[in-house]
Amino acid sequence: MKRELIVRKTIKLNANVSEVWEALTNPEMTKKYMFGSEVVSDWKVGSPLKWKGMSEGKEVVYVKGNIVEIVQGRLLRFTTFDPKSGLEDIPSNYTTVKYELTGENDHTVLSVTQGDFADVADGEKRHNDTVKGWDFALKGLKDLLER
Repeated sequence: MKRELIVRKTIKLNANVSEVWEALTNPEMTKKYMFGSEVVSDWKVGSPLKWKGMSEGKEVVYVKGNIVEIVQGRLLRFTTFDPKSGLEDIPSNYTTVKYELTGENDHTVLSVTQGDFADVADGEKRHNDTVKGWDFALKGLKDLLER
């Protein structure tokens, strides 16, 4: 049986669903918790999605992909690839990220899933790095929304 390498994270946020959605899709907000990167997209299925930032005075794309599915305020699924990884930019090296938001009174539960890293080049390392990355980003998101 093949071993899956999927990152699964869930966090309860003291913010309503619309506030969390805004924090996930607004470039000015994402750069405050997502490693200084701004998320850029027109938020339509099939459209590009990029995480951009500045490095040595130049704009750099840190992660790129495409929107696969979007349900405003509830679900966002997109592919991802790090163009600076040194890996070949081919579909089999992309992973898929899924955000699911569930409202509970004035709280939101955000579930993030990313993978399957077992199917991509350098999968185990990318999986381990991604676990740490989501831990950092979700803590930053929580801090941003709950201060």
